[in-house]
Amino acid sequence: MERTLVLVKPDGVQRSLIGEIISRLERRGLKLVAMKLMQVTEDLAKRHYGEHAERPFFPSLVGFITSAPIVAMVWEAENAVEVVRNTIGGTNPADSPMGTIRGDLALDIGRNLVHGSDGPESAQREIELFFKTEEILEYGRSNDSWIKEL
Repeated sequence: MERTLVLVKPDGVQRSLIGEIISRLERRGLKLVAMKLMQVTEDLAKRHYGEHAERPFFPSLVGFITSAPIVAMVWEAENAVEVVRNTIGGTNPADSPMGTIRGDLALDIGRNLVHGSDGPESAQREIELFFKTEEILEYGRSNDSWIKEL
């Protein structure tokens, strides 16, 4: 099974869209294995967005993600990264198809509600930034056989 990190960003929390975002991921069949409401520190933000450190928009990324609480989650499924990315839509909501989280609920690239890891390697790195190993649960669901052929 693959795992991926999803963050409901400050705009999603402030707009009361946490439940909507979780619901869409659950309806896809993904399994939630970790979740917490948290305030991102400047240090964590800089480590999370480290690949963009030299870009001119880096300070605004750090400023935004630390501006209000977020919800950090780990989701699990086969091809979890790809499934989540298809569910949330492209980085720019204007280019995201209707039916995706960003396509339905966001207007602005700087306020696009949600972060999803862009690959399995980055997912692992990001999960380790936001969660301790013991915070991620392993459990079965009674509906798993209805979601995926076992």
